[in-house]
Amino acid sequence: MSRYWIGIASSNHVAIGVEGGFCQLGHGKHTPVMRLKPDDWLIYYAPRTQLKGGDKVQSFVAIGQILEGEPYQHVQTEQFTPWRRDVNYLDAETAPIRPLLHILNCIHDPQHWGMQFRRSLFEIDQHDFEIIADAMNVSEAVEPQAG
Repeated sequence: MSRYWIGIASSNHVAIGVEGGFCQLGHGKHTPVMRLKPDDWLIYYAPRTQLKGGDKVQSFVAIGQILEGEPYQHVQTEQFTPWRRDVNYLDAETAPIRPLLHILNCIHDPQHWGMQFRRSLFEIDQHDFEIIADAMNVSEAVEPQAG
């Protein structure tokens, strides 16, 4: 059974992952990508355009399904070998979070919603997944799956 996740990263980092067909979480840490399993769904939320600074984005920027295979390390530089998983990303529109704050179950306090998004990865329920996927105009992600 699929599980649903939100990963947090800057939009420029997400764009690199989408282009390469992978996800990377928590600055390349092993633990977050180990939580993801094949057929799980991942939605990326971007607080800003860049890791340090940049412009505010505060939107869901990518959605995809985790592919078969195990997490693997990728040599990005001699000093940095982040952990990744392969992802089949869908064509999606950016969806600002603010219009969704009062209808997402994962937001317990709309006044302080940002606290939930300070982690690199957290699980959401199917309701929230469907709301976000719909806001991103991704209908194939919410259609019933065979099996």
